[in-house]
Amino acid sequence: MSSSSRGPGAGARRRRTRCRRCRACVRTECGDCHFCRDMKKFGGPGRMKQSCLLRQCTAPVLPHTAVCLLCGEAGKEDTVEGEEEKFGLSLMECTICNEIVHPGCLKMGKAEGVINAEIPNCWECPRCTQEGRTSKDSGEGPGRRRADNGEEGASLGSGWKLTEEPPLPPPPPRRKGPLPAGPPPEDVPGPPKRKEREAGNEPPTPRKKKPKPPLASAEGPAAPSPSPQREKLERFKRMCQLLERVPDTSSSSSDSDSDSDSSGTSLSEDEAPGEARNGRRPARGSSGEKENRGGRRAVRPGSGGPLLSWPLGPAPPPRPPQLERHVVRPPPRSPEPDTLPLAAGSDHPLPRAAWLRVFQHLGPRELCVCMRVCRTWSRWCYDKRLWPRMDLSRRKSLTPPMLSGVVRRQPRALDLSWTGVSKKQLMWLLNRLQGLQELVLSGCSWLSVSALGSAPLPALRLLDLRWVEDVKDSQLRELLLPPPDTRPGQTESRGRLQGVAELRLAGLELTDASLRLLLRHAPQLSALDLSHCAHVGDPSVHLLTAPTSPLRETLVHLNLAGCHRLTDHCLPLFRRCPRLRRLDLRSCRQLSPEACARLAAAGPPGPFRCPEEKLLLKDS
Repeated sequence: MSSSSRGPGAGARRRRTRCRRCRACVRTECGDCHFCRDMKKFGGPGRMKQSCLLRQCTAPVLPHTAVCLLCGEAGKEDTVEGEEEKFGLSLMECTICNEIVHPGCLKMGKAEGVINAEIPNCWECPRCTQEGRTSKDSGEGPGRRRADNGEEGASLGSGWKLTEEPPLPPPPPRRKGPLPAGPPPEDVPGPPKRKEREAGNEPPTPRKKKPKPPLASAEGPAAPSPSPQREKLERFKRMCQLLERVPDTSSSSSDSDSDSDSSGTSLSEDEAPGEARNGRRPARGSSGEKENRGGRRAVRPGSGGPLLSWPLGPAPPPRPPQLERHVVRPPPRSPEPDTLPLAAGSDHPLPRAAWLRVFQHLGPRELCVCMRVCRTWSRWCYDKRLWPRMDLSRRKSLTPPMLSGVVRRQPRALDLSWTGVSKKQLMWLLNRLQGLQELVLSGCSWLSVSALGSAPLPALRLLDLRWVEDVKDSQLRELLLPPPDTRPGQTESRGRLQGVAELRLAGLELTDASLRLLLRHAPQLSALDLSHCAHVGDPSVHLLTAPTSPLRETLVHLNLAGCHRLTDHCLPLFRRCPRLRRLDLRSCRQLSPEACARLAAAGPPGPFRCPEEKLLLKDS
């Protein structure tokens, strides 16, 4: 029965899935390979849609939809206990004809097929073995899989053991006509230029009519030409060795790259361990020598020395470290014209400074209209003095032209409250707005606000985080603590909010632990909004007004409206703040109006006035 008549789709190879048990499957992404850098979670475009190089499964299994080609049933090895019975009922995929069958359905013994010990449910079926078929007969198309992994005459000593039996030399190709008379193939002399090709390390070109196997020479077999399958195999070998290696810093070895020439490469003594010259991590091996594709051997002269390739050459200088590429500040623009050119060829009598004074009386809409008049007005209207504050609140999404327009205008105050800004967009903005003084992010999610933990804001004076979702003590701790690593240009390890004078934290789930961090890392606060914080009570007021608190002498405005845990016992503590000018205690249910009136009459250094109940104000 020929392979072409075994049924429809007999030669179609089924795509295997992860085993979810090997070391590669259970580990996380490295974040450094080119596949990880392409993922959206690491900031890439997400076009390759490939898994991490270190997470490529080393033992892929058949999909759960695979069935036997003969009986149409799935694998049933779990229903029996004996080893022979389990083998007869398990699905096996042939590496030559790609057929998936039960060995028991073939009515042939186990010894007649060659089992692949590395990949589960994989063998060379008895039919292909009896017919003398090899991987060459099945082709090397994209839908085929080579049993010898793309290496003609490959030996098991190269690092992979694919079968349980020793490898046999590939059988000679079948001939349609009778065999020619003469000595056996190994005694037939090669072509006249055979020695020249062997000396130049060039692969022999096979004849079209009568192909003959290459002769074994004293120097070793001739180097085969690299193929795409062989390159994939070499990359897979290096990946497996990288996963199974033991961390070692004594020495490292490097195989030649798939597109390098046969001259080989050598490692410099100045390079760090585990870092190859081409920028990739080399595979570590336990043997003392390895073969590269050029047919030459790389030997280790002494114990602990670097792996050298022959012929030896001068080592290149070490590559300089590559820094992260990102623009922190906008590029300088060309100088703007001082006068307005007219159509007649002359200039307008009013200079640029006079026009800017006129533009300062216009709003954002009028400025956008003026930008459409001419190119000169468009450039003048980008002056940052005309845009002290930009309001993008209540927008569902922010487009790239919006972000670019914000960066070009360089505002001092930016309102992004209740918008769908993402973390990547916010980080892109903050890295380019070094003069930003006021930032409003109320109503945004913590996933977006967490960009504040990695963006330098040296000029920030007001930060509004009211009603930010999912903010607790751990998130605020991440925001207040100094950065773990110092960036280039930053010589101090202070907190990120050291220069903030006004902080709005209304509606957040903060506790006294967060207030202690706030007192330590934001000592210059003059206005603090803790309204509607459910965990703020009398102990919190004691922390804010304690003798060791830096806010005791700096607080001017304090908003505690809606804090239902406050009682009348905390009111005398506010007398410790001499500079307090505004105290909002509205909607505090446990505070009596009489106690608030007594505090207003006494005051810290002077009396307060009460325009509303539980609202204490003092004229400056």
